[in-house]
Amino acid sequence: MRNLSIYAGPKARALIARQGLTPDMVEVVAGAAGGPKWLVLDGLDRAIFTSWLMQRSGPVFLLGSSVGTWRFAALAQGMDAHDRFRDAYLGQRFTSVPTAAQASAEIMKFLDAALEGGGPVRILSHPHARLTFLAVRCPGPYAVERKYPLFMLMAAAGLLNAAHRSLLSLLFSRVLFYDPRDLPPYHAMGGFPIRRVPLTPENVRPAVMASGSMPVIMSGVRDIPGAGPGMYRDAGILDYHLAVPFAGSKIVLFPHYTDRITPGWFDKLLPWRKPSVEDMANVVLLCPSKAFVASMPGGRIPSREDFWEFKGRDDERTAFWNHVLRASASLGEEFLEAVDRGTIGEHLEPIEPLCR
Repeated sequence: MRNLSIYAGPKARALIARQGLTPDMVEVVAGAAGGPKWLVLDGLDRAIFTSWLMQRSGPVFLLGSSVGTWRFAALAQGMDAHDRFRDAYLGQRFTSVPTAAQASAEIMKFLDAALEGGGPVRILSHPHARLTFLAVRCPGPYAVERKYPLFMLMAAAGLLNAAHRSLLSLLFSRVLFYDPRDLPPYHAMGGFPIRRVPLTPENVRPAVMASGSMPVIMSGVRDIPGAGPGMYRDAGILDYHLAVPFAGSKIVLFPHYTDRITPGWFDKLLPWRKPSVEDMANVVLLCPSKAFVASMPGGRIPSREDFWEFKGRDDERTAFWNHVLRASASLGEEFLEAVDRGTIGEHLEPIEPLCR
């Protein structure tokens, strides 16, 4: 394959060597945080969620963090909602650096586009998709919305994390929102304090918003129905790339924009922070190859920094993002060809070098 790289854990490789990869073997699809980087996954999302995964006979759990949650909230309804979300996301315009409240209001526009027409009810009645996603509940001091005090508090959290990731449990707790029709296989995940909240038509919208509400950049979401009082913020603080215990799952399909799995947002500058092989044993990671990325304009994929690089030139930014969207179709085509021909096992690389 030229455009798509595939990494698989030891259990996933053994299973695929015996049986190939079929839709019914996939129990979980994971979606990481990462801002506009998700655009490079559009071709994979279309291939997986339209012509392949929906052939399965039972439920599939979609586990999202931040923008991964937003993607899956749309995909859990159908491609019409996904297309509305994508088009609204592409249409973001900022004439100046927005306040947190202004950024949240702009982002709520494309979430509203994805959820229009009874989206929460459609999500919770989808025959196969079971939307689950993470957010972070913050203690009192981290509920502040003033930019500079919150920035300093987050910097302090980063220092704690540098000492040991587990120290973040002194500040934050995980919140797992889940479709109550079926308990996800990672329902009992440990590592941080956790509260589990069933999704309802009333809490889908604020919970989805909270999952991607980046501190300092956006406002947090308060008092989500069913989750209890408090301030809820971006899941990426604890679970940036979803390095969570997947060992109890069957195959976990992870369409990802990079071959690095970074546990939490603060770990981006700590390259030695990696998931364990045990947690990734059942994971099949799909990501653009280095050759694909090098072929994009500027030799890279979209990122949040594009808002600054293309400041005042939104049409140029949108043209770049659309170029990557169109090119991403090749990732989906290569994936479908490999699974349809039964040759995917020939293309698997061990995931162990990406782990500790």
